[in-house]
Amino acid sequence: MDAFSSPRPSSSGGPSNEEMMDQVRTQLAHAYAEEFFATVRDKCFAKCITKPGSSLSGSEASCVSRCVDRYIEATGVVSRAVLNASPR
Repeated sequence: MDAFSSPRPSSSGGPSNEEMMDQVRTQLAHAYAEEFFATVRDKCFAKCITKPGSSLSGSEASCVSRCVDRYIEATGVVSRAVLNASPR
């Protein structure tokens, strides 16, 4: 086994730096997803739901679907632009 195939055990017996970074990345991704969905939910609800009730009308459902699609597309465009603009 070489040095790249498994993380080195830490001297304190706790998680390695790589494991800690993976945990932080996972937590950040989860927090980002929660924030994204909350934003989409709030913005699309405010834009599309005119009379809240027990179910959505056809036009409300269509509006929400288009609204969510636009947010997902816009997020992808912004993400790609940021990644392309970042120095390598």
